[in-house]
Amino acid sequence: MAGLMLQGTGSDVGKSVLVAGLCRALSNRGLSVLPFKPQNMSNNAAVTPEGGEIGRAQALQALAARVPLHVDMNPVLLKPQADRTSQLVVHGEVRGTLGSANFREARRTLLPEVMASYRRLEARCDLVVVEGAGSPAEINLRAGDIANMGFAREAGVPVVLVGDIDRGGVIAAVAGTRAVIDPEDAAMIRGFLINKFRGDPALFMDGYAAIERLSGWRGYGVMPWTPAVGRLPSEDAVVLERGLGGGSGKLLVACPILPRIANFDDLDPFRQESGVEVAMLPPGTPIPAEAALVVLPGSKATMADMAFLRTEGWDIDVLAHHRRGGMILGICGGYQMLGRSIADPLGIEGAPGEIAGLGLLDVTTVLGDRKALREVSGVAMGAEMAGYEMHMGVTERGDAAPFAMLGGRPDGAIDASGRIMGTYCHGLLASTGLRAELLARLGGTSDGLDHHAGVDAALDELAVEMERHLDIDGLLALTEYRA
Repeated sequence: MAGLMLQGTGSDVGKSVLVAGLCRALSNRGLSVLPFKPQNMSNNAAVTPEGGEIGRAQALQALAARVPLHVDMNPVLLKPQADRTSQLVVHGEVRGTLGSANFREARRTLLPEVMASYRRLEARCDLVVVEGAGSPAEINLRAGDIANMGFAREAGVPVVLVGDIDRGGVIAAVAGTRAVIDPEDAAMIRGFLINKFRGDPALFMDGYAAIERLSGWRGYGVMPWTPAVGRLPSEDAVVLERGLGGGSGKLLVACPILPRIANFDDLDPFRQESGVEVAMLPPGTPIPAEAALVVLPGSKATMADMAFLRTEGWDIDVLAHHRRGGMILGICGGYQMLGRSIADPLGIEGAPGEIAGLGLLDVTTVLGDRKALREVSGVAMGAEMAGYEMHMGVTERGDAAPFAMLGGRPDGAIDASGRIMGTYCHGLLASTGLRAELLARLGGTSDGLDHHAGVDAALDELAVEMERHLDIDGLLALTEYRA
């Protein structure tokens, strides 16, 4: 019945990964630990066993803690779907749309629901490890805050501030946070830790001491840049900056980065294959002619992303890839784009309307106000598969055959050539047999690695490094936990 919160000097300082590593380290010590994030903003989400959705970072943290996912772990999830508007998900269920005009007022009303989730988790375990969002130094967002200090003060949870030395300016980032935040907020911060250090830690000893002197906070260690982190799924879109890696002789899998791309960790299992190169293509980059497979990813705003695909000329590239005999896989929103048309009569994702798809599959989609959220399993391409569905809309299949059978229910579509396929199943590429079959059809081979086991092993490696470089005992001493 204790809590500890990690907040950051900014976004993408590594809070999500550190919370996951801390959950695994404490679980390894025999503690019952649960992850929690009051408010998340991400289009990467996971389906919980009870049929709700939470941020994928909290799903990873739950895996690290060796516990099932639950909607209480991320009670408020904002999913950006257009400029200045986000879908609001509370306790795993869609509760409408928030815009810049009503965001601040709306979130004030959500604190009681956030606290209810936290108290339920607190009653179930020895320790709740909490992840903040963004930075408490964003004092322009402090009024009505439920993601950082607003939550910490309401819950009475001690805070440790995470600084990212890799981006530079970490001394100013930590000391500057102390300088700009409210004194009562500053009193909640009991210390700091430094993340993503490269090189000889001795070279930073003077800087570490300077942070302690300037901030008045105690340091809890310097976490080095850890290779295992690269094998963990990322929730932050910064991972999409990866481009062509120069993997000569490898099968090239190309995926365009759409403005509202969702659940892009679907491609992570390909990254572990030694014979595969994954290229995430930013706007302005054509789809390479040498690509063996083009993946159209999930999208939080399918019609808008379909229009963007055409604006970028990626539709021309995809059709040319098809004419050359290349293979194309559409996942969720990408599956809808492969069809004849997408209609949004209710204005679910923006203004009501309809847009033509790529016309590569004989399917049509109508978006609706009911969201499908479920874990699924079945068979596709003769191989067993499992994953989850997360979409709003119904797709009608014409003459195309189903891509998969999920518990006796048809899913997706595949054309007569077997080269154009679409599915609503996220996470399918983590299925070892299906991934091997797909690579075989591309003329390659799979290493046969278990993706889920690889992620679990990476969490263990991360926990070992955290035990080695951070004062875990000191962090535990900040909480109310007593062995």
